[in-house]
Amino acid sequence: MIAYYNRHPVWSLVVFLVVAFFVWAIFAAWPPGLEAVLGKKKVFLNAIFNGITLGGLYFLVASGFTLIFGLMKNVNLAHGSLYMLGGYIGYGVALATGFWLLSFVVAFVVVALVGIVLQYAVFRRMEGEDLRQTLVTIGISIVLADLMLWIMGGNTFQILAPEWLGGPVRLPLVTAVKSSGEPVYMTYPIVRLVIFLASVVIGVLMWLALNRTRIGMLVRAGVDDRDMLSATGVRIQRVFVLVFAFGAGLAGMAGVVGGTFQSVAPGEDTRFLLASLVVVIVGGMGSIPGAALGALIIGLAEQVGSVYFPTYSVVLTFLIMVVVLAFRPQGLFGRTR
Repeated sequence: MIAYYNRHPVWSLVVFLVVAFFVWAIFAAWPPGLEAVLGKKKVFLNAIFNGITLGGLYFLVASGFTLIFGLMKNVNLAHGSLYMLGGYIGYGVALATGFWLLSFVVAFVVVALVGIVLQYAVFRRMEGEDLRQTLVTIGISIVLADLMLWIMGGNTFQILAPEWLGGPVRLPLVTAVKSSGEPVYMTYPIVRLVIFLASVVIGVLMWLALNRTRIGMLVRAGVDDRDMLSATGVRIQRVFVLVFAFGAGLAGMAGVVGGTFQSVAPGEDTRFLLASLVVVIVGGMGSIPGAALGALIIGLAEQVGSVYFPTYSVVLTFLIMVVVLAFRPQGLFGRTR
């Protein structure tokens, strides 16, 4: 952080001021003048927390995408279809068994197996051929989307969370003060908070696995110099298959998350593929911390934009991507090569 500040003091100051404003706006009592500009504090806090939890969902999808696309250099544009497939599988398992947690396990395993098939049937035969990978995976995504539309129909489904995750929880954040002087505290759905905390735990474990374990060292070495690593006797294809399966499984598990606090419906595959692309571009390809920061930025931009700039909320998201590409093409946490 100190080195980054020494290289970019102006940007560091801007980031610090923006973060300081948001921290003050969340925890401090608002003066009447600020409410006249931003509206009620409760609306602002809901937008912030919705953006953070949406960022957690985007991270689960984009972290698998950044492993496959950013780290392994496999252009998998069927990643959004894997997300939607996991959502439908999770819905079916939860409906049949009533066991919400089991739906995560089944979705992860089934979609991971689909990822293994994709790795063997497509990417292993087209290594280094980005255009062919792009065209083939676009075709696969269309076929998968049509199959899911044929089987599930055009209806919208929602995965029901268990009763112990139902209802709101009171947060220690004051949204207003009554005439009697009694503070009004913010409430928020507990299921969204639990899912966000789970995404944080998964992100930390992924970073540790890539940077502090032997398998992570093999993956990074294989990306940098595959021939040299193969010469040492490591079966690099087996390592890449496992990483691809894990990234695909994360997308399937994210589909269960999205189906729980949003919904599963036709068209969600395209939406989350596009979101994953934007997150990876903003955060930096192959970087887990970059995917986390990019997902948080895009999630906040979408939700805050939908509240304060509803007509231009989509423009705000792509404006962030354009600014990052203009000033730091490799992404916020990307490496220069």
